[in-house]
Amino acid sequence: MRPTRAQQFDDGRGRRTLISRGAHGDWAPAADRPDPVDVLVAGNDGRLEELIPIRFGRMVESPYTFLRGSAAVMAADLSRIPTTGLQVQLSGDAHLMNFGMFATPERNVSFGLNDFDETTRGPWEWDVKRLVASLVIGSQDEGFGDSAAESIAVAGARAYRHRMAELATKSPLEIYYDRIDLKEVIEEAPSKKMRKHRKKMLRKAHRRVAENLYPKLAEQAAGGLRIADQPPLIFHMDDVTPETVQGFFDNYRSSLPRDLQVLFDRYVLQDVAVKVVGVGSVGTRCYAVLFTDDDGNPLLLQVKEANGSALAAYLPTRSKKRVHNGERVVTGQHLLQAVSDIFLGYSTSPAGRDFYVRQLRDMKLSVDLVDDEDRMTSYAEYCGMALARAHANTGSASAITGYLGNSDKVDKSLGQFGLAYAEQAVRDHKALVEAIETERVPARFDMN
Repeated sequence: MRPTRAQQFDDGRGRRTLISRGAHGDWAPAADRPDPVDVLVAGNDGRLEELIPIRFGRMVESPYTFLRGSAAVMAADLSRIPTTGLQVQLSGDAHLMNFGMFATPERNVSFGLNDFDETTRGPWEWDVKRLVASLVIGSQDEGFGDSAAESIAVAGARAYRHRMAELATKSPLEIYYDRIDLKEVIEEAPSKKMRKHRKKMLRKAHRRVAENLYPKLAEQAAGGLRIADQPPLIFHMDDVTPETVQGFFDNYRSSLPRDLQVLFDRYVLQDVAVKVVGVGSVGTRCYAVLFTDDDGNPLLLQVKEANGSALAAYLPTRSKKRVHNGERVVTGQHLLQAVSDIFLGYSTSPAGRDFYVRQLRDMKLSVDLVDDEDRMTSYAEYCGMALARAHANTGSASAITGYLGNSDKVDKSLGQFGLAYAEQAVRDHKALVEAIETERVPARFDMN
């Protein structure tokens, strides 16, 4: 028999003996902490070698970009810190730029988590601590002092706690249907200036669709339509052609619901090319794929390699059964997003590599960081609320709420952690700079 909400709440409250709420502010590197550069180099295994310098070139731009690309480094650190033991489906990489806008099947725009490459089951604290650390260092990157940056992180943690408490009173079905609709976000804007900014973001999201990207990405060639090469960020590979990947897409089709298989069948594969994306993802195999219907209207898909979660090495192994990492990402996205891309699916390449598939862009948009404290605070709050919904849908909101309580003790301690871990990221970034200067690792700096 499942425990009642009251029992779950009491269980969460009792877990304060495992780690006090104030202890979340503690951070000091362990004496035997792995070299962060070694951790990053180990993560190059299986990547396209020619793209690895671009990965390090992007990571070394700032301590903030370093944090974005170093999920494995932070997972190694978090694995040494006590947790409450309350499990949820983790994003695994919940830094502030992995939240943003995305289209719903009804063509509305929602806000929430937007990246799931590292998703796995684990302690809720790991996602929240990655978020607050990113809020601090992202704010510092925009010129905020430590006090303001910590305050922004505290706001994100507070929003997580408040929203979790609200969700603890709702039924599982109500939590499942809960979402942050951008039109409602606009209506909730506290000022005319912020409302204007949010309307601008909504218009920008609506423009990020295949119809607008297609003219920039594709060109007419002797063999018909193809994706235009823009090396080294977009390029073709001799062994990756429409003919060699057709079987991949036949298999992908079977991962879609039956009604969407019928829709997918109305498009014809035209071309496929490598398209470099992100920071931490650079070097993994990622492709832009062009389909068209009978009238030449485009469907643009992104096919992205899915390796094991960077967190997996630091979490208890639950099963020795082989997990398809594309399916892991797709399932995690469905669990953590209120609504997901209709073409979200997965497949396996002829070489045995796991991939997941989604639409390219389709109103997907990250929020630009700004040097306006009110806007950064508001953004932090929406990130906290979105993360709470994701965790409540996959764990016990009542237990987490029982642990967090009604005071701001956890909020403040998480803000302290964010500030301390941001200092660690600065030191780790410096180590990467030195590794590049001594040619221990390669880097290329001329690529956006």
